[in-house]
Amino acid sequence: MGIRFFLKLILIALVPNISLASGGVEEIHFPLWSCIFFVIMLLSIAVIPLINAEWWSKRYGWIAFILALPVALIVVSKKTSLLIHIIGEYLSFIILLGSLFIIAGGIVIRIGPKGTPKLNALLLLIGAFFASFIGTTGASMILIRPLIRANRWRKNVIHIFIFFIFMVSNIGGLLTPLGDPPLFLGFLKGVPFFWTFKLFPLWLFSTITLVIIFLVLDNYFSKKEDPDSFKESIPTYTKKFEIKGKRNIIFLLMVVLSFFIPPIFREFTMLSASLLSIYFTPITLREENSFTYHPIIEVALLFIGIFITMIPVMKILELNGNKLGIEEPWQFFWITGILSSFLDNAPTYLVFMATAQSVGIAKGITTNLVVGIPEIYLKAISVGAVFMGANSYIGNGPNFMVKAICEENDIKMPSFFGYMLWSTSILIPLFVIITFVFFK
Repeated sequence: MGIRFFLKLILIALVPNISLASGGVEEIHFPLWSCIFFVIMLLSIAVIPLINAEWWSKRYGWIAFILALPVALIVVSKKTSLLIHIIGEYLSFIILLGSLFIIAGGIVIRIGPKGTPKLNALLLLIGAFFASFIGTTGASMILIRPLIRANRWRKNVIHIFIFFIFMVSNIGGLLTPLGDPPLFLGFLKGVPFFWTFKLFPLWLFSTITLVIIFLVLDNYFSKKEDPDSFKESIPTYTKKFEIKGKRNIIFLLMVVLSFFIPPIFREFTMLSASLLSIYFTPITLREENSFTYHPIIEVALLFIGIFITMIPVMKILELNGNKLGIEEPWQFFWITGILSSFLDNAPTYLVFMATAQSVGIAKGITTNLVVGIPEIYLKAISVGAVFMGANSYIGNGPNFMVKAICEENDIKMPSFFGYMLWSTSILIPLFVIITFVFFK
């Protein structure tokens, strides 16, 4: 079953202009070759920095524009409103990320200068918990800088921020619709707000497993450090724990609560919260956070390219989701997860949500339904979309932002493929265990 399933996926990808009338999905057909721009976009992000990082750092915006332009013209030739809709989704996405980035940049959390394995693990657990209530982006932006400051005395720190992406920027957001965009879309589609608490066993199992692995690794690397190498330039504080810029917490709550108001007012509220944060936050606090706008500019330029070039890919998936022969929960978990590793996990979630509903009807399943979807399928889709966004830098918005902030603070993060070596080595075995324990 597994081999046939993936062969069907490859076959559909190789056949151009596949069409399938499915309930509620508009048939806008794209040829196979129109997907090549998305592939080039991914390869550019992954390969060019390895060849010439300096060249890439100056021209990534132009690369994104050059690849997005022909796809935009193709989309307009099919249906102009589709491009407008995607650009609208992109603006909502970048306004959310930008507002959280700006507001979090005004919150200074002082936890004492020296990071230890126990302290680092505690911060990861706190971040993984709060990610479900203020979003993976919000939790990531608030905690990444304190974690960087706490570990400035160390040389071997890359693993700390990789696990931060795993736990805070992705897996931690599973418990509520506020945690990750696909879950919020599910809520808008009728999934009860508190239904996601049923995913707590998966959240707990994954979080505890990862923090144990992290403690083993961090203890190993910390023993290699020279305690006397502590940098005198790192400020020392009279208090072990202190929060400055507390008024930004109000602005952060404005962004979180804006999820429950209509779209136009939601974006206006987020922008207003950002401007209020800029106006009321002392510049000295942002300087202490080493705050600049470069990370959000990089994310904005790269993701406009990703959003536009992936349009043909997503439409082909929409029209052919239930041609993949997916019938088992583990299949929904993996296909949603694999695609969420490289595509926007929110539309991927919706595609397979609709597929799961049609499969449930075809199989005559009438019990344990959530908005007409067999509950076990919805669990698999939700977990796949949230968890496997950690598989690559582009799997979820905060991943790339964390990478950019770390590099801005002179932390040499792994390349695109280097990061995937970490995620494949640590996360894929975890996901295999989850498959057999929860979805087999």
